Amino acid sequence: MATTPLVFGKSFLNQLIQRILLDNATFHVHYWGGVPNHYDTLLHKHAFFEVCFVVDGEGYYIDGNQKYSLVPNTIFLSRPGVLHQIKSEDGLKLIYLAFELIETESCEEWIRIMKKAEQCSNVVLYVTDDTPVALLWKSLYLQAAKPSHALTKETLANLSSSFLYVLLQTFIPFPQNDKQKVQLETKSPLLNQVKLHIRDNLSGTLKLTDIAEHFHVSKRHLSRLFVEELRETYTDFVQNERLQHAATLLKMTQLPIKDIAFESGFSSVHYFTRVFTSSMRHSPGRFRTLYKHNEITSFGEGE
Repeated sequence: MATTPLVFGKSFLNQLIQRILLDNATFHVHYWGGVPNHYDTLLHKHAFFEVCFVVDGEGYYIDGNQKYSLVPNTIFLSRPGVLHQIKSEDGLKLIYLAFELIETESCEEWIRIMKKAEQCSNVVLYVTDDTPVALLWKSLYLQAAKPSHALTKETLANLSSSFLYVLLQTFIPFPQNDKQKVQLETKSPLLNQVKLHIRDNLSGTLKLTDIAEHFHVSKRHLSRLFVEELRETYTDFVQNERLQHAATLLKMTQLPIKDIAFESGFSSVHYFTRVFTSSMRHSPGRFRTLYKHNEITSFGEGE
């Protein structure tokens, strides 16, 4: 994996993917990381999980009283409250993720799974290039670094969810129950149509009442679909889509910010700037400068 996906991929992921939704579970992402030359760290611990993948290089990892060799395609898990340390004389090319379960938004089964993960003894795994977790992890960073109009938050969110699920399964295998399978098979076709309509008409007002009438359903039913299946309100979904569309236009076009605001459905440039800055942590102009030339190297992920 080249250095550009490491740098730009982690930056875009930090900007867009701060929560990962699995079935009946919500995870908070503290940071996505990628560094081309990682040397020694201090002996330290976290209050959350951090998992690292060695893309290239050699070194070793200390977990508690255990010492493990690090070579390409090594995945190692740092558990909450456990002292650990990375050492390398020549430098490691690493990608990594720090996360924790939001228990108040997750079911008891997932809370038990993550408690089990805290006690996991097999914290270092050596995998091959064609292992699902390795393929998904690299694909996620490559997709995040790819300058494409087709790249959306939902695309990365779906890939992130698949990756985290496979990652957890790799360290702590757990069966997928029948309820989870049924829920995966019963996503509403109506909801998919509504989402497509929203994305194709972001410059419009997109009022819930109007969209419900357009699809011949009640406002209450449509609102419930968003909360039950996407775990976000209709209003939040529309605003997130507007912001992602605006971000893509800022990065990929030379359109004036005023035009981008109205193209994305914001009633005024002032309102657009306020909402965009609050969500993206950068003003539209600053965001365009940072992403236009791929100059971002960090978003405060605490490496």
